[in-house]
Amino acid sequence: MGEMDGLEVTDCTRCPELVDCRSRIVNGTGPADADLLFVGEGPGEQEDQQGEPFVGRSGTILDDKLRDRGLAREDVRITNCVRCRPPENRDPTSEELDNCWPYLESEIEQVDPEVIITLGKVPSEHLLDADVAVTKEAGSVRTAELGGAVRDVLVCVHPAATLYDRSQEETLDAALDKAAAMAGEDSGGQSQLGDF
Repeated sequence: MGEMDGLEVTDCTRCPELVDCRSRIVNGTGPADADLLFVGEGPGEQEDQQGEPFVGRSGTILDDKLRDRGLAREDVRITNCVRCRPPENRDPTSEELDNCWPYLESEIEQVDPEVIITLGKVPSEHLLDADVAVTKEAGSVRTAELGGAVRDVLVCVHPAATLYDRSQEETLDAALDKAAAMAGEDSGGQSQLGDF
């Protein structure tokens, strides 16, 4: 049904509709021991073509916001709830999310991040297994048992939300400030986070 090699899903046919739609499996990118793990919903068209998460317009926003905080994309790990593009960029179904869950849980366990940042409603609700009002709760931290440990999960709006609603930019900034500060708290964190 599916195979993993380290953090990479090398083969999977669990979701027939996604297998038919995808051009490739889109795995997470970034250090295997990153302090910050960003989790999005699933690959879009650009991600499916390039084989990397968050490379479209929302990826550019995320890159810029990270840079504002002294971080590069290479400093953080970015992944998705599902690794194959849903048709027409629709939300992944609960079955698709469940099918891909063992891969995400394995990635969380191996990376062992200081904080997991959920980008948008689908990943927030999926990882916390609860209803989440993302715009109201952005910047709040909840704990959840993920990847064999109780972990801090920081709820965040999706970077694309700032494209449609400029007021979301402050919400995104505040959540990312908090994520950077949290990652810098324990064991000195990454050197780039020393200013926080």
